[in-house]
Amino acid sequence: MQSEINHTRSSNGLRITIIVSDYHTTITENLANSAKQAFIECGGRSEDCNIIHVAGAWELPVLAKVVASANEVDGIVALGCILTGETTHDRVIAEAIAHGLMEISIQWQHPVSMGVLTCQTLEQAQARSGGSSGNKGVEAMHAAIETAATIKENRP
Repeated sequence: MQSEINHTRSSNGLRITIIVSDYHTTITENLANSAKQAFIECGGRSEDCNIIHVAGAWELPVLAKVVASANEVDGIVALGCILTGETTHDRVIAEAIAHGLMEISIQWQHPVSMGVLTCQTLEQAQARSGGSSGNKGVEAMHAAIETAATIKENRP
């Protein structure tokens, strides 16, 4: 079940990088485009939200580490889509990505928001990338904005 969250934070003055997997591109394009639109709708400038493409979801943490190391943005939104196959490979990949992104966020002390879909079917992924279940790219962007703004307010 989807919960309603009231996002009141502004993205004005923030710089966010979206890193998006090109695997399952019809899904991930919707996530990335909607995330960038959410950034703009929250008051951010288009030029302060760039998109970097990577081959697959597995590559999200390494690119997030590169972006974080440059320390030129206030947050990262990592987007991808992993579909369940005939083995447990999807779970191994998803857990590794989640751990990698969280580790980067903790070390960097900025948000690395995870909008990686882990679905059983393409239909479920479509529903979560702008369909009946909302758009997880938008949700990930809102989480990054909220966290980045809170961090800025609480740093000396």
